[in-house]
Amino acid sequence: MAKLKSPTELEALRQTIISQRDPRKIVVTICNGTGCHAHGCVAVTDAFRREVKKQKLTDKVDIRATGCHGFCERGPLVVIKPEDILYQRVRVKDVPEILTETIGKGSTIERLLYTDRESGSKLAHENDVPFYKLQKRLVFGNNGAIDPTSIEDYLAVGGYAALVKALKMKPEVIIDEVKKSGLRGRGGGGFPTGNKWESTRNARGDTRYIICNADEGDPGAYMDRSLVEGNPHSVLEGMIIGAYAIGSSEGYIYIRNEYPLAVQHVRKAIEQAKAYGLLGKNILGSGYDFDIHINRGGGAFICGESTALMASLEGRVGEPRAKYIHTSEQGLWGKPTNLNNAETWANVPIIINNGADWYGKIGTKNSKGTKIFSLVGNIVNTGLVEVPMGITLRKIVFDLGGGIPKNRKFKAVQTGGPSGGVIPESLLDLPVDFDELTKAGSMMGSGGMIVMDDKTCMVEIARYFVSFLEGESCGKCLPCREGLQQMRDILTRITEGKGKMSDVDLLEELSAVLQDAALCALGQQAPNPVMSTLKHFRDEYVAHIKEKKCPAGVCKIGDSKEK
Repeated sequence: MAKLKSPTELEALRQTIISQRDPRKIVVTICNGTGCHAHGCVAVTDAFRREVKKQKLTDKVDIRATGCHGFCERGPLVVIKPEDILYQRVRVKDVPEILTETIGKGSTIERLLYTDRESGSKLAHENDVPFYKLQKRLVFGNNGAIDPTSIEDYLAVGGYAALVKALKMKPEVIIDEVKKSGLRGRGGGGFPTGNKWESTRNARGDTRYIICNADEGDPGAYMDRSLVEGNPHSVLEGMIIGAYAIGSSEGYIYIRNEYPLAVQHVRKAIEQAKAYGLLGKNILGSGYDFDIHINRGGGAFICGESTALMASLEGRVGEPRAKYIHTSEQGLWGKPTNLNNAETWANVPIIINNGADWYGKIGTKNSKGTKIFSLVGNIVNTGLVEVPMGITLRKIVFDLGGGIPKNRKFKAVQTGGPSGGVIPESLLDLPVDFDELTKAGSMMGSGGMIVMDDKTCMVEIARYFVSFLEGESCGKCLPCREGLQQMRDILTRITEGKGKMSDVDLLEELSAVLQDAALCALGQQAPNPVMSTLKHFRDEYVAHIKEKKCPAGVCKIGDSKEK
């Protein structure tokens, strides 16, 4: 790799890469995300490479190991381009037949196709499958098209074109464009991204830092992991643009140590970007210097909170601090600091390439663009979906998710992770955006969605999430440290049939104290599972207390005790 000294050299390299790729070649893309690793995708990918050589198809077929395609329920996934034929749950034994029949003869293999749940028909093309049909994959789309370990693949699909464009803009103009786009932070808070950038740029001091939060600790959530695994350069490009706009020369990616594949891929991406002169000194001859470091977190949920993350990055115990001093003014090592999560950073090149007006047409009035959700729980199609803001919960659960398995009844969906709330069937037509979810007593969070059927006990759900948050609390402030323990004890008593109606009043009182007095968002939002289940499923609390019965048959008390 030769270091590129100008945008002209970058564009010349891009055209060279594209010209060296034979457009007549068939490209077989194989999901190699963490989820598909568990299903044996590495062996399938190796089998494809061996079989292509064996059948002497190297001049006709390219094999590409990509990131997560999203449909994790059906992995390993194989998509044959340009026809976009989708094969699911592919095994090593299927590989010779795919090459012989589909590549060689142009016929599809029915047993590997997706079967439509309603019609029973076999669907051959990826975009015909309901799981993908309603998606708008702006951020996640290239995950299924590029090799995440190849910067050349990223350049071939237009990668770093936004950086070239941004380096010709004044920093203030970039910030104005991001503000105009309406982009809000995808990590949970939903704070306007451009406003945060502007505050950091305008803060006093010559040294400014930017941070990518890829820690992602919500149970069942893996959006950032899959994005960093599958398209790390999109995150890096967004960070470089943001750093240039803010006036930062140094950035950090704080990523969970439990994400080894993501760490491996982003480390390689940084090395490649440096080798090409897209990171480091005098980026593309612009005179702008910027570098990125990786910091591997220890898996503490509390370190998803911005000030706790910064404390951890400094080598201290991950504890939050009071918010009367903003991190945009005094953050990492007391310097102005801007923190966004991986998905937020990956939106930035899309905005710069297409313009704020274009981006602002997607989504709702106050929640622009798309959002990646992790769809898990009691649902037919589990995986990652990227949809426009404002889509209803009903469409996500039933049209994309395929509904509830085993003909069971939908009961609720937990949004926003352990600090979110449950949303019942009566609110299924709620538009999914930052404001509407908050009004319903839940939150967007980082994008986790856990679907529950009628065999789910909502009191037990509240107990589980409160117990999780109790274990992840740093213990620094008394309301969170003591309040969560007391809430967990009360909920445990109720699930054991030992509760009293006064316990319900005490839960509501404790919830109010945490919301008002806890130091950080973990404690302030921790009562959401309790408050939302009390609001929508109070009858289940009453049944546990008065009737000594669990309506869902989960808690082993009274008549519901398992035989």
